This record gives sequence, structure tokens and C-alpha cells, in this order.
Amino acid sequence: MNTGILVLGHGSTLPYNKELVETISGMIANQGDIVVRTAFLNMDKPTLKQGLESFTGTGVERIVALPIFLAHGVHTLEDIPKELNLNEDKRAVTEIDGKSVDIVYADPLGADACIAELAYKRAEEALSR
Repeated sequence: MNTGILVLGHGSTLPYNKELVETISGMIANQGDIVVRTAFLNMDKPTLKQGLESFTGTGVERIVALPIFLAHGVHTLEDIPKELNLNEDKRAVTEIDGKSVDIVYADPLGADACIAELAYKRAEEALSR
């Protein structure tokens, strides 16, 4: 089954926020044979709707909506689910190229050993300056 990932960033008036999310999207795309697109909730483009539309012509049969947030908050619990029209199972259906495409909503990054390792690395970098 052809799968796409829609990487969801917060968005910002500061350009490096968009660049960071796009860089992460590229890194995710390099993980395997998968179509990765990016969308933003505020200020930046593409919007979430435009992000879904960007899968046109890719042949995806399902899309994972992946918020690049550490923890749940208003955006992940209310705004994104409402905009995607998610059901109670964190799923929805959209139409792309005249076909029904399933949307599956992922949780935020959360507490994970790799995030703790990265945080520790950043602390060590700060001390070495």
C-alpha cells in the first residue's frame, strides 16, 4: 500500500521554523520508500489543506498526519483533529485524485530516549562553548 506522511509543523513568522520542519521532512523521506509532504498550522504555507492536496498525483492510498510537536496541546488535541475531521479512532478519509484516501493521525513525539539523548547532547554543547 502506498503511504504518505504529512509532517505537521506549528508555523512561525520566523523563517527558520519552516526550514527546520522541512529539513525534518527530508530526513523522514530518506528513511524509506514513502511520499513525504509538509504543512503548517499557522502563518507558514502550505496549510494543512494544501498539504493534503500536495499528494495529488502520488498514488498514495493512506496518509499519516504526523505532528512535529513534543507534547499534546490545543493544536494536536483540537485544531488538527477538527481540520482533518478525525473520528474517535484518530482516522479520517479524504479524496485525492478522485479516490478515497485514509488518514491516520499520529501522536506527538512524546517522551522518548532518543529525545532525552538529543537534549543531553545540546546541554553538553552549551557547556563546551
